[in-house]
Amino acid sequence: MDKIAYLKGLLDGQEIDKTTKEGKALYAICDALDEIVKYTEELEDRVAELEELCDILDEDLGDMEELLLEDDDDDDDYCESCGGCADFEDFGGDFDDDEQYETVCPTCGKCILLDEKTLEDGETVCPNCGEELEFDFDEREIEALTADLPTEE
Repeated sequence: MDKIAYLKGLLDGQEIDKTTKEGKALYAICDALDEIVKYTEELEDRVAELEELCDILDEDLGDMEELLLEDDDDDDDYCESCGGCADFEDFGGDFDDDEQYETVCPTCGKCILLDEKTLEDGETVCPNCGEELEFDFDEREIEALTADLPTEE
């Protein structure tokens, strides 16, 4: 901004006529430079404001990550909000359209998911500890477990 004022002072000091072609061009250049400086200052203000907002968001995101990714031993097995598995890798089986049943391995204490076919087979291997698990359900118990499931049409 100071240099533009200096240029305008030079033009005035050299008594350049504003009505000549050269004078009009030089004064128009100074006016254009003045507008560029004002626009640049506005952009700098906006960038500084955005940097401040980004810092605030980054701090908030860090707080959220800290809350979600706490590395306590108690939180390794279960999610505090629902009591279910906290980590998808703890789940046994695939995530498909079949109904999944959640249970806890009696050996390692980790949460695993079982589908209806696994329950009917009566056995599976814990994906966490490799222990062979057996289930002893009769048809009535399986029907009672699946009674609340929606039927496919």
